[in-house]
Amino acid sequence: MDLSLSDDELAFRKAVRTLICDAFPAGERYAGGDAHERRWHAALLERGWAANKWPVAFGGPGWTATQSFIWERETAAAGLPAQVGGMGMGMLAPILFAYGAPDQHARFLPDILQNRVRWCQGYSEPGAGSDLASLRTVAVLHNDHYLVDGEKLWTSGAHEADWMFCLTRTSDEPKRQAGITFLLLDMHDPGVTVRPIISIDGRHAFNSVTFDRVRVPVENRVGREGEGWTVAKGLLTHERTGQAFVSLSRDLLQRLREVARTLPGSEGGSLMEDGGFARRMSWADVELQALEITELRTLSEVAAGGAPGAPSSLLKLKGTDIVQRMTEFFVECAGPYAAPWFPQSAVPNTTVGPQWAQPETVRYLEGRAASIAGGSDEVQRNIIAKHVLGL
Repeated sequence: MDLSLSDDELAFRKAVRTLICDAFPAGERYAGGDAHERRWHAALLERGWAANKWPVAFGGPGWTATQSFIWERETAAAGLPAQVGGMGMGMLAPILFAYGAPDQHARFLPDILQNRVRWCQGYSEPGAGSDLASLRTVAVLHNDHYLVDGEKLWTSGAHEADWMFCLTRTSDEPKRQAGITFLLLDMHDPGVTVRPIISIDGRHAFNSVTFDRVRVPVENRVGREGEGWTVAKGLLTHERTGQAFVSLSRDLLQRLREVARTLPGSEGGSLMEDGGFARRMSWADVELQALEITELRTLSEVAAGGAPGAPSSLLKLKGTDIVQRMTEFFVECAGPYAAPWFPQSAVPNTTVGPQWAQPETVRYLEGRAASIAGGSDEVQRNIIAKHVLGL
């Protein structure tokens, strides 16, 4: 595979870098928060790149696989999100393209594109996480609406969301994957209750969400009743492709090398000159290059009009392994300074040791959940064995 860039692709990369520099001039980096998110989103809208992963028919720019690859790398290197709009932009929109009705396109896609609403995903439940088909949230049809009762768990961003795309059980079938229906649910309904779950890294990102006779109009159903499992599988392939973390791992590897050059090694020079450490870095780099090529193949299939499919599990499984290893390397480099970390919510403006150590320790703790999010590593191995290797 020829990975060198053509003249047109080099010109595209220059245009991407120009856009980034115009939005965030030298010395100013994207720091998250509403103000920076709005500024970056406005720049993307003006350039026509806000929906950079959408099909042309729905307002996408029609990038090639290589252009998408360049975009991911350049935005990651600048510390910028590749898209603004969260789960609505990256997860729900592709499902609406494939399974949604025209009136749903007209109703929901403009708000997603303009980042006017926030979405969360209602999949996991108590006792139905990796075994998602065991879900028990019930939706009962009453004339022109469903009444939803049940609970969702580990729901990322539910405390900030306006809407949820949600899996519900509309009938009991011998095969558990049958009888599941995909609904779009208004989080402002009085029957919705959101309770926080504080994770080990001190963040409030996860939540428990309960439904008490929540009304969902029939027109908010995506696909046919009882065929939600098919919709859900399509959504998960897009989620897992996004969890390859290739750009993040490449950025972490570069910064890790910079840090290692400032630390003493066991052989008299810097840690980066330590034979054992350098070999581990080189092996991680080789694996990351192999993952990049796999991602490029997947992007090529998507650019040609296909879906990520079962190979997305390869990206998710190996991508999770590599990014977790990168965070472990940082903790190793931090040594004793990796231990005294403090969530900012508990002890604001507290730093122990080098400035880079605490954020990377928090990233390490946050990254433990990547082995479960989007389907556990064990689930990915089963999918690969059955649908990729044909075992």
